Amino acid sequence: MSTTSLRPPRHQADPRAIPWWTVQWLILMVPVAAGAVVSYWVFTDRPVWLGMVVAAFAVGCLVLAVVAPRASYRVERWEVTEEAVYTRKGWLTHTWKVAPMSRIQRIDTARGPVQRWFGLADVTVTTASSAGAVKIEALDHALAADLAERLTASTQATPGDAT
Repeated sequence: MSTTSLRPPRHQADPRAIPWWTVQWLILMVPVAAGAVVSYWVFTDRPVWLGMVVAAFAVGCLVLAVVAPRASYRVERWEVTEEAVYTRKGWLTHTWKVAPMSRIQRIDTARGPVQRWFGLADVTVTTASSAGAVKIEALDHALAADLAERLTASTQATPGDAT
């Protein structure tokens, strides 16, 4: 009988995930906030009440860029056992995923330019499921490479046809 079950994973994302995610949020939110402020100044006759709404929106965007990464860091978890890969993520919508070793078809690592700057990488485990891949985000790049090697060895040693 298999011991694969949905349970809280043990490992947390690397602490450098917080500044990495903050940069990602800022890249998204600064133009949105700036666009709102510029639109207020260019396209309205600048009523005070609308200025307060736009200012609150801009501040909210920037607060979200600072708060969201910290909230994600508290929730984001992962674990690899002999039986499966487990992930949990999402501070608004909670997502739990389990990929049994016998179903794994492909293992990828990825490092975007900002991730490289922070020394981080992602490991993506693709299975024979239509539900999508299991992605372990914000790992130390050396740990990600080691994990990909370990997963490759483990899936090759696991019986099953991954379909």
